[in-house]
Amino acid sequence: MRYLLAAGALLAAVLGVAGFVYGEADDSPGLQLLSALFVIGAVAVGVRVVRRTR
Repeated sequence: MRYLLAAGALLAAVLGVAGFVYGEADDSPGLQLLSALFVIGAVAVGVRVVRRTR
């Protein structure tokens, strides 16, 4: 289960970075904000999963 959460967090971070890059190219501040929040949330979940396993 924790591997699934870790993989999901990694996938969310990758999609967030891609959305941020696309939002910058499209000059869309809303997409950049949502993508940044998505990445921050994914990092928080990843850190939580790692801290729980120790």
